[in-house]
Amino acid sequence: MKNLKIIAIIVIVTITLITTVYRITSPKKEIKNKKEEVIFWSLQMGTFGEYMTPLIQEFEKENPNIKIKWIDVPYSEGEKRTLASILSNTPPDLVNLTPDFSSVLAQKQALEYIDCKKLSNYNPQIIEMLKQDGKCYAVPFYATSSITFYNKDILKKAGIKNIPQTYDELFMIAPKIKQQTNKFVTMPTLTENDTFLKILNKYDVNSSDKLTSQQSYELFKNYKSLYTKDLIPKESITQNHQEALEKYMSGQIAFIQSGANFLNIVKENAPQIYKITDVSPQFTGINGKFDVSVMNLIIPVRSKHKEAALKFALFLTNEKNQTNLAKLTTILPTNKYSLKDKYFTVYDNTDTIAKARYISAKQLDNLQTPVEFKNNKKEIINLLNTTVQQIILDKITINKGLENTKQMWQKLEN
Repeated sequence: MKNLKIIAIIVIVTITLITTVYRITSPKKEIKNKKEEVIFWSLQMGTFGEYMTPLIQEFEKENPNIKIKWIDVPYSEGEKRTLASILSNTPPDLVNLTPDFSSVLAQKQALEYIDCKKLSNYNPQIIEMLKQDGKCYAVPFYATSSITFYNKDILKKAGIKNIPQTYDELFMIAPKIKQQTNKFVTMPTLTENDTFLKILNKYDVNSSDKLTSQQSYELFKNYKSLYTKDLIPKESITQNHQEALEKYMSGQIAFIQSGANFLNIVKENAPQIYKITDVSPQFTGINGKFDVSVMNLIIPVRSKHKEAALKFALFLTNEKNQTNLAKLTTILPTNKYSLKDKYFTVYDNTDTIAKARYISAKQLDNLQTPVEFKNNKKEIINLLNTTVQQIILDKITINKGLENTKQMWQKLEN
């Protein structure tokens, strides 16, 4: 009887303990099993639903505790919406942005830094571009690198057999093209965005101090000469890339630098020009390097699901998914293993578009480091573009224009 009482007490105590433990742990278990909802903002990718939707479903299947909420934002509103959301307490968890704006946010400590070791699968030169004080602040999403289209008929009529590889070689053949064909060598949209800054950078003119260097002086002098001698269209200092492309498609210029995707526009809208078009690498300066444009993925510091967001970002940009996206579009992968795919390393010489893709991808092996600014990048670029116009239109001497711009650049940056 005594033994039965002891057993009964043990059973009661055991049941009580089990019940207590269940009550304590049950809520935690429910929280643990609750799905994390990662809000992902892309830029102008709404037309790629057939690519994104299955990809998101695949990720969610592999990660049952994570749900992705995909929102596509118009390109023109990306920066404004992102800034507003970051200032709030409820930003998205993963955002597709340009490195320029991302860098500004990183400087303001508004982004979550990423362990650079987790980005070892990507193009190392691009990763270096996406650093702030040696720390990685973004996952590279995709890239583009412009190439040169040229009109074979114009070059044949001008007697030019060697395709120019540098800006200096381009300047040298300009008079011959005009004399033999009455065409323009090119239409450099010198004041469109940071076009001229990128050209200067290829000549290692990448700071206010170097703006008054001999290399800088010669570059301004050459473009002024092209303009004055009517070797480039007068619109070169006012119009944009779209208008330059139209001039190329109408057979008025011999060369244009553009993204490989614009070859499709030439093919569709000017098939006769497309038939006599070939492609070569983008023009280089004294350092022989190439420009690249990158889109990246950032995680706001106030994100509530940072680890899940990074996991999805790495999934979006893995070898398989980057290759598949590139085949649907004309972008280049930033994943170095994806770039080894035959799609980027092999081409048929009769396929101009495939050749353009090969050249563009190959350029990612030798990239130009972008000019870095402490402050007021847009204002400095606008200042530089105004100087280009004033010098070319002979409203100020080259030396005076460069000295004034150097001083104003320094004031804006400090």
